Formats: sequence, C-alpha cells, structure tokens
Amino acid sequence: MLLKGERTFIVRDMGGFIAHVNMPGWLKPRPDDHGHGALAMVVETILSPGRQVAMHEHHNDEIISWVPDGVMRHEDRARGRLTCDSGHLMVMNAGRSFWHQEETFATDPPLRMLQILIRPDAVDLEPGIQYGALPDLLPNRWRHLVGPQGGDAPFFVRNRIDLFDIRMDVGERMAFPRRPGCHLYFYVFNGTMLAGGQSFGEGEQGLFLSDEILLAEATSTCLLVAFLIDPSASVTRQGTVGDHKKIPPPIVVRPLKWVMAGRRWLRRIRNVGARGN
Repeated sequence: MLLKGERTFIVRDMGGFIAHVNMPGWLKPRPDDHGHGALAMVVETILSPGRQVAMHEHHNDEIISWVPDGVMRHEDRARGRLTCDSGHLMVMNAGRSFWHQEETFATDPPLRMLQILIRPDAVDLEPGIQYGALPDLLPNRWRHLVGPQGGDAPFFVRNRIDLFDIRMDVGERMAFPRRPGCHLYFYVFNGTMLAGGQSFGEGEQGLFLSDEILLAEATSTCLLVAFLIDPSASVTRQGTVGDHKKIPPPIVVRPLKWVMAGRRWLRRIRNVGARGN
C-alpha cells in the first residue's frame, strides 16, 4: 500500500529561517508514531542569505545534511568549519553530545536543503561527524548516499536505514530501490512524478509499506530522495530534535489529519465550482 502525504502543514517561520517538518509516520491512516522505524523526520530547511542558526547541542540524533540548492556553512567544536553544497554531504552522529551552528553569508544564494533526523539503535553513542565529496549525480540513476555502519555506502548512520537520491528526466521510468523486508519512504524535492497510480509534486511524500517493486515516472524533471527502512530494527526515541517532547502525540494528530483532509476536500469543491462558473 502506497500512502501519500501532501506538503506538510507543519511550518516554522523564524525570520529568514523556515522549516517544513515532515513526519513519515503521520502518513498512516491511524498513526502510532510520528516517525517510521529509524526515520524520525525529514525537515526541508530554507535559510536566507546572511542568516545564522546559533551554536546548539544535539543528543542521540543522527543528522544527514543534503544540500542540492545553495551553500550551508557549518561550524562545530570537533571539526571546525565545513561547507556543504550539492557536491558534499555531511552526517552528524550526535551520540551523547554534539554542538554545531549553521549560517549563510550575505553573498551566498538562498539555501534550500533537507536535514534528515535518524534514530540510532542505542543511546549515548560516541559522537562524531562525517563530511566529504559526493560521487557525481548521473541522470536517471539512483545514487546510494548513506547506509548502516559497516555497509558499502560512502556515509553511515547507526541503524538499519539507507538513503538514495536521483534526478529523473521527464518521461523516464525507474524502479525505486528495494530490499527484502524493508519499507520505502520518498520525498519529492522538486518536479513532479507518478508512483502507484498517484501524482506527487514538490514537497510531497510517499510511504510504501511493502518490499515489492514500485515504479516512479517523471512527469517533469524531478529530484527526489528515497529511504529503505527496516521496520524490525531496534530504535531509540531520545533525540533532541527527532523525538522532541513537544511533538504532538498520535491521539492529537489523528483528528488534525481529518480536519486537514476536510479542508482539502472543500478546496477541491470550490475549485470545481469556480471552473463551472
């Protein structure tokens, strides 16, 4: 079953710093967790030129910084200054404690990126950071970016989850990555595509609770990320951001989903009426 999520209604605007927060588990009809397995959340972050997110601490979050648009200037107490862009990836394995800050220079272009929060398989692990150049993103070919520690991906997180990305040309059809026993989650960063008989646009997401073959077809040039998630993996839920205590519990989210669905239905009815007039 392919579950679709429209562009998130959780948006935090902090003046030049905007976060669109996506909860994979909330795509389920009756969610019991805001995350799904080791994937806690996917945050689309927009940072205006000359904006800084001051030094702050993380515990027990594995944070992937994927930057297709703009430049993220990072600083931490372990490695110093690093620059993330479309050619470089960073993974912060926060463990028991990791401090960092992010900024853009006034001369930088606007930054639009994904910050991906992964749940480790144990608490208070050794902190560390990974940073390096990415292999080229070839058209219509999946690129394996992150996987479990000890695997064959160039970067790792400490749980059983893999991250891929792809840029598809219009009209191309590709099978999503798959692995026996793993579920699939994907997020469309830009462009439009079809999957499982449904259309997906910028900022929309899908959760496929199966390890069967699923095809994607680009209806315009499309950039997306996909995750393979082992639903049987052990996870912790103590991340500073990924499992923040202020995240609403499922009992609150269920009626909120119904309200949002009702609003979408009303918008469709109004649009049909407007076209009829």
